[in-house]
Amino acid sequence: MTAAEMITADLVDLDLSADTKEAAARSLAARMVAEGRVTDLDGFLADVAAREAQMPTGLDGGIGIPHCRSAHVTEPTLAFGRAAQGVDFGAPDGPADLIFLIAAPAGADDAHLTILSSLARQLMDEDFKAALRSATDAGRTAALIRGETPAPEETPAPEETPTPEERSAEAAGPRSSVKDAPFKIVAVTSCPTGIAHTYMAAESLENTARDTDGVELVVETQGSAGFTRLAPEVIAAADGVIFAHDVPVREKERFAGKPTVDVGVKAGINRPAALITEVREKAARGEATDPGATPLSTPVDNSGESADGYGTKLRKWLMSGVSYMVPFVAAGGLLIALGFAIGGYEVADVKVETLLDSFDWGSTTSWAALLFYTGQAAFAFLVPVLAGYIAYGMADRPGLVPGFVGGSIALTVNAGFLGGLAAGLIAGGVVMAIQRVNVPGVLRGIMPVVVIPLLSSIAVGFLMFVVIGKPIASLQSALTDWLNSLSGANAVVLGVILGLMMCFDLGGPLNKVAYAFAVGGLADPSDGSLKVMAAAMAAGMVPPLAMALATTVRGRLFTKAERENGKAAWVLGASFITEGAIPFAAADPLRVIPASMAGGAVTGALSMAFGCTLRAPHGGIFVVPLIGNPFLYLVAVAAGVCVATALVVVLKGMRRTESGTATGTDGAEATTGTDPKVPAAV
Repeated sequence: MTAAEMITADLVDLDLSADTKEAAARSLAARMVAEGRVTDLDGFLADVAAREAQMPTGLDGGIGIPHCRSAHVTEPTLAFGRAAQGVDFGAPDGPADLIFLIAAPAGADDAHLTILSSLARQLMDEDFKAALRSATDAGRTAALIRGETPAPEETPAPEETPTPEERSAEAAGPRSSVKDAPFKIVAVTSCPTGIAHTYMAAESLENTARDTDGVELVVETQGSAGFTRLAPEVIAAADGVIFAHDVPVREKERFAGKPTVDVGVKAGINRPAALITEVREKAARGEATDPGATPLSTPVDNSGESADGYGTKLRKWLMSGVSYMVPFVAAGGLLIALGFAIGGYEVADVKVETLLDSFDWGSTTSWAALLFYTGQAAFAFLVPVLAGYIAYGMADRPGLVPGFVGGSIALTVNAGFLGGLAAGLIAGGVVMAIQRVNVPGVLRGIMPVVVIPLLSSIAVGFLMFVVIGKPIASLQSALTDWLNSLSGANAVVLGVILGLMMCFDLGGPLNKVAYAFAVGGLADPSDGSLKVMAAAMAAGMVPPLAMALATTVRGRLFTKAERENGKAAWVLGASFITEGAIPFAAADPLRVIPASMAGGAVTGALSMAFGCTLRAPHGGIFVVPLIGNPFLYLVAVAAGVCVATALVVVLKGMRRTESGTATGTDGAEATTGTDPKVPAAV
């Protein structure tokens, strides 16, 4: 595959008519389908939408670069559209008029991705963009993008006559080499797909450094094609480091001990000069990362720009703790539930000493007690793990010790789940404050091993035992009493709220908040908290099951790929994997998400009204024997699935009627577009 084969005149639309980014992507993708470059239009667009959901692909300067790697792409392809009216791709400076749809096969090799990255670098050239805006012929535009027709060059500026001062400086000879030594920067750029933003950020940083006096900058692009490591001597000679990334920096420890600026990849594209200035200022102040540390990729590294607002950072920190806590909840909850299922609730009365001294291999009671106490042991880690990994998300490894200590203290003072949240945030904040203190170089080696754990644990212990432990324990007790007192309309309202949250973003942040609230109650189980857990799981099962049912009863409303996904959604929904509905929501969010939320609200409300309880935090229909009022629980799930299915079928049916399309038995849409090669956008 060469650059000449990636884009042709048939893949260029100089009069792109689209009001939304979805319509623009569909119009350009249709050209790829007509050329045999994409095998499934809707499947490919779902992959584009999923990538767009990770981060907007609009860039300053009127550029939109929707892109993805997809199994529906046969060969690397570019399609270009020029939209005079502009299309909003989420760029800070407004709509995009130059739109590139970049399609790469799921297994694209290095050569393909190198060609795609070359385009990404071209987009940082103002002359290239000006030539695209003035082009009148699709063939010449394709040639320009392929690099066969050079963009107009700037008229060379007239040579300036040196001033007397400059002539004197030249006569005096070169200045001191020490004074002229450039400020050397090494940078790393990366993005989720590693196709476009990675290389555009690199080009932007390199161009800005080239135009900045006294700065030398080299970039390591960690793209989809892998990466070529900067030479150790280059890194060693660097005066500062810039990380512009949306995925973890690989082998990050190579850059330890230097002034470092850590931002999202779009910051590298949009404000390179500010980043260069910032790293120089840090170097002037003597700020540097710990040279003795070998940083791990923290959950915050994995979740987007480090320049996010405080609210977004707080959510990421909390979710990092929840993500590490959930396996303990799942294992512990299922073990306890299995113990109750085998030996009955009286198994909790079996003494540990009895289990140790007289375990009976043939007794179900002994096995049930073994499962119960093993689950209890796993549950004992819930709050410490939550607190420890919230602190880890904030401050990396130095936050683990005070976080775990604070979580353990939360259990000691009966502050429970809320105490764990507070302890984790306090521990992370204390460690971050200590890390900002400039210490002599001789002490840096012992800071993360001795000084930070010691000082931060003392601070967290004082605050948890003396200052906030008792108030939080009272709040936790009040929350437990409130959950236990829920009945009637109040319980139904809470079920509706949980259902809406579980189904809004299908496994995203809001879903995780609702799930964390539910599993947090299992740390100190009560009748109310068990009802909350049951409602949360029931609602989370609705979206994939509803999409599976909809593709079965009204398959003609869905593409072939969606019907195939519907088969898998039966199993995913039954297993309480809400993410099984994501392919449907990505392709048609305005219809799928509202329908799912309505179904989830119905299920959550009915589950609470029926008084269903659940001790297991996961498992779907496979833990029905462990559910209180299991028949009514299944009725609640079925009701929500039927509501969501009916709504999505009605909404999709209305779309088909309004768009004037007819659907054949294979799920492909027949249209009346005037261009036989380009189907009309729906």
